[in-house]
Amino acid sequence: MTKVLAIGTFPEPQRTALQDGFAPGFLKHPGALAARPAEARAGVSAVALRTIARIDGAAMDLLPDLKLIANFGVGYDQIDVAAATARGIKVTNTPDVLNDDVADLAVAMLLMQGRQMEAASAWMRDGKWASTGPFPLNRKLSGGRAGILGLGRIGREIADRLAGFKMEIHYHSRTRKQTPGWTCHADPVALAEAVDFLIVAVVGGAETEGLVSAEVIAALGPRGILINIARGSVVDEAALLEALEAGRLGGAGLDVFCNEPKIDPRFYALPNVVLQPHQASATVETRGAMAQLQRDNLAAFLAGKPLLTPVN
Repeated sequence: MTKVLAIGTFPEPQRTALQDGFAPGFLKHPGALAARPAEARAGVSAVALRTIARIDGAAMDLLPDLKLIANFGVGYDQIDVAAATARGIKVTNTPDVLNDDVADLAVAMLLMQGRQMEAASAWMRDGKWASTGPFPLNRKLSGGRAGILGLGRIGREIADRLAGFKMEIHYHSRTRKQTPGWTCHADPVALAEAVDFLIVAVVGGAETEGLVSAEVIAALGPRGILINIARGSVVDEAALLEALEAGRLGGAGLDVFCNEPKIDPRFYALPNVVLQPHQASATVETRGAMAQLQRDNLAAFLAGKPLLTPVN
């Protein structure tokens, strides 16, 4: 009887490691659960999840013996955690091991946008340096005012990096943090009004949907830069596009979007946006560490030991 079911797309090294450790069944999408015979679904006590597809209570009910969903990723907004809790199902994620890579990409996108590095590279490749002259002057970033929306594990890593650029650090978070010299703001609008650069690092899900509203974007203003490494749902994407197109926002660096990977094509026409394909944690080392933590949670559960990173 299969005790573990792996749902999603697993790269070959991860698939092999799961096979060697747990001999799971594999499904590409949770929508395929209903077509699986009832006898094949019975006895499955743990799911290794690597997909952004929604896992709701109805999907959980198709696995009557399910007790664990081990998610690959720090975000778990695709999982109905309340439904899992109501059914006695534990959920785990893979935090901490990806903090550095995500923070690095956030800073990199800010540097790329502020210094117009993509445009400068294209200027050289098109031969304009030789034919036209120097690239137009761009913007100083060091010494600016950085706002971190969500000062959790990743947000703190971003703030620490930007402090190294001699920036003033401002933040808004659910709770005030021990941060001597950093300024806490009561809400996202007040934070945006106070800074030059706003970096979004909150969790996804219903609680933060649309948190970066049209009002927040307006408060950031025509010289402001928005960086998002959280979830596309956190930002009012229509308001963001309108502000970027109209010049009411200076620029953006985006690793996450609504409707990934088929994002709004208007983004592709914008010269004032750095676009990344949701790849903040996408290094060999970090994805390997995330996969290992997912397997460690599975192993702990099957051995009757405490879960390493439970979220409920």
